[in-house]
Amino acid sequence: MSEQVRPSRRAFAAYAGGALAIAGTSRLRAEGPQDVDLQLALAVDASGSVNAYRFELQKQGYVAAFRDPQVLRAITSGMLGSIAVMMYQWTGPRMQAVVAPWTKIDDKASCERFAAVIAEAPRRLFGGGTSIAGAVDYGAGVFAASGYRSQRRVIDVSGDGANTSGRPVSRARDDAVAAGVTINGLPILALEYDLDEHYKTDVIGGPGAFLVPAKSFEVFAEAVRRKLIQEIAGVELSPSPRSHGEKAARSAG
Repeated sequence: MSEQVRPSRRAFAAYAGGALAIAGTSRLRAEGPQDVDLQLALAVDASGSVNAYRFELQKQGYVAAFRDPQVLRAITSGMLGSIAVMMYQWTGPRMQAVVAPWTKIDDKASCERFAAVIAEAPRRLFGGGTSIAGAVDYGAGVFAASGYRSQRRVIDVSGDGANTSGRPVSRARDDAVAAGVTINGLPILALEYDLDEHYKTDVIGGPGAFLVPAKSFEVFAEAVRRKLIQEIAGVELSPSPRSHGEKAARSAG
């Protein structure tokens, strides 16, 4: 694995950049942040290995998940019955783009609205390397301007390749975890059959961190549905017959 080692201050610069990138669409209010059960940042791979067909499958997987009744049930079953969620695309170390701003979801209508935003969001990035480290660094910064407050802050990284640019992803993970952020993973094994091991060893971290691999882009929708339910409700699910060989792995981070 070829990686350029960079000093830790890169992480903090990325944190600030992530916060500034969404400041215009943040939900900050004069009375202070709103309390929710979870703040969830969805990091979606838009690197060169993800062609138009694969990208569309990935996007529609998230759309279907947020329209799934079980995902809504997980959201509304929390102590506060709500989460805040946003989505950004990522490629290279400094190439990230917000495609769905921070949104509070607490009922069917808000869940549908968020799904519709994802469905209409264009692809903003088309290559530039595969920097999971950059995605994690950026994601760790978006919580500062979310306008919400929660006990749990999670970055959900999906991707089809190992970290090959930017600093070592394990350092990005460690900095994010030190800042109180958990990183979960959804590796897509279409091109690298052992990518889940890379995610398990170097990417995921924090309290209750876990990964749910998808065997291919074609079964991504089921993987992301299961992952969101587990992420939101904290309940580990067994693979369903639709998962076609997916497997789940859990790590204490």
